Amino acid sequence: MTGRERQTPVFSVFGAPHPDREARVQALAELGFTWADLEEEAYWIDQIALMDRPVYDELEAAASALWEILDKTARYLHKNPVFYELLGIPEVLWKMLDVCPIPPSGLISRYARFDFAIDQAGGIKLLELNADTPTGYVEASVATPWACEQAGVASVNGGMAEAVRAAWADYRPDTMACLAYGEHLEDTGTIEVLARHSGRTVRFADCLDLSVDKGVLRDADGRAIERLFALYPKEWMAVDEGGDALAYGVETGRVALLNPPHSILLQSKGLMAAAWGLFELGVLFSPEEREAIQRYLLPTYNKPVFSGSFVSKSMFGREGGSVRLYDRQGNLEVEDHDGFDTSALFPTVYQKRAELATIATAEGDLHLLTGLFMLNGRPCGLLGRAGGPITGNTSHFIPLGVRES
Repeated sequence: MTGRERQTPVFSVFGAPHPDREARVQALAELGFTWADLEEEAYWIDQIALMDRPVYDELEAAASALWEILDKTARYLHKNPVFYELLGIPEVLWKMLDVCPIPPSGLISRYARFDFAIDQAGGIKLLELNADTPTGYVEASVATPWACEQAGVASVNGGMAEAVRAAWADYRPDTMACLAYGEHLEDTGTIEVLARHSGRTVRFADCLDLSVDKGVLRDADGRAIERLFALYPKEWMAVDEGGDALAYGVETGRVALLNPPHSILLQSKGLMAAAWGLFELGVLFSPEEREAIQRYLLPTYNKPVFSGSFVSKSMFGREGGSVRLYDRQGNLEVEDHDGFDTSALFPTVYQKRAELATIATAEGDLHLLTGLFMLNGRPCGLLGRAGGPITGNTSHFIPLGVRES
């Protein structure tokens, strides 16, 4: 059934919030999800957004196809400084990208998340790919299966821990780090649950406690770090003190970063503009890939060439930061004020606007953004976030389940 033929809503909201929220928040905290409530506000919506099974099946197929397409695009642009500049890749990373071996096909990033817009009719469009440092893993891998089991509905997220275990068996990090480790609940919880699911013994660190000495990365106790997984955006190496020294350590093989350096090629929103441009030129892609691009990729450019509604965002914006929505007349309609605006640091990309489905929740009528993790090269785990037209730091987490036909 196509989106235009659909007679029933793509999403439905199941259940009502449990009267004893405190007990359920505590149960989730014991599983590792400690930020269900943030600053006395409900981040987690205690309901389930259910997606029709045929829509999920198409979404999974779309993600697999787009993963191969963007992987092929990244390899096409690799080792070309002209393209690096068009993607907004900071120059401090160029040598690292050139000298470090690019991972095998489909595995440039083993820990990534697509964000899709699915409209009321079931149309699927890719908004962006976070292939470097995605969060939401605990919500998807721990809280969502628990909530779906409690509600008696199907979850497709059960294989996430196994996929992480397989990915980390290849990555073999000795240290996992984030900013404000032990204080920032979400980032701390994310790396701790990833480590638990990996089955590996690792050390944890605060990124601000790390230092580089002659290319050797060391923790607060002076121990050398050889393989680091960090929730640290690689583009910040261009502006952070010590970024050059860390880049030198990676270039000379003294330390390995995980995800690998080349994940920044996938991370840049400029890669979608490159893929769309190659599609319009009729090069690189097979007929099947061209069909997937036309169906699931939004027209994306480095300049605002649209005559209708569009979106502008920094090539390295995160959590909604720098996103601006323009109406059919090209006038600014909505902009994000919560996330950090990186548009002064990195180039801007312009994308045709796609609409998000709306769902009726206990927190009101909200726009639903559908995240789908790519773990070890395969689609694995839904993440639901609900909020305004721009999904930013103030959005809610709502578990996503699948409604069987």
